[in-house]
Formats: sequence, C-alpha cells, structure tokens
Amino acid sequence: MAKEKEKKPNIFVRMGRKLKEVFSELKRVTWPTFPKVVKATCVVLVVVLIFTVVATGINQGLQALLKLLTGIK
Repeated sequence: MAKEKEKKPNIFVRMGRKLKEVFSELKRVTWPTFPKVVKATCVVLVVVLIFTVVATGINQGLQALLKLLTGIK
C-alpha cells in the first residue's frame, strides 16, 4: 500500500500563520526609547561625518602628491 501523503495547507494559510508568528515575536521585542534612538542616530551621523572628512583629506592629499610628482596642473 502506498503511504498517504500529509497534505500541506495552501499558501495563504501558511502565510497567515507566519504573519501571526512574526507579530507575536514583535510584541516581545524591547523597543528603545526615543531619546536612545536620537542619541544613537547622532553618534552614527558624527562617525560618518568624521570618516567623510578623513577620507576627503586623504583623497586631496594624494591628489596633491600626484600633481607634484607628475607636474600636471
């Protein structure tokens, strides 16, 4: 005798179950407070700004060195 296959629920039932699981997990998440979010965002922006300034400085310095070595004006 052939084994009877267990039928999977249709895709919409499976998607509904997955969404239900996602929302139940999101209820358990400890969300940061607004001041913490603002502080973290400011830190990220400052770090990005510093790296931008450093990278731009290195680029300008290397361009000046290349112009000096090649004599191109």
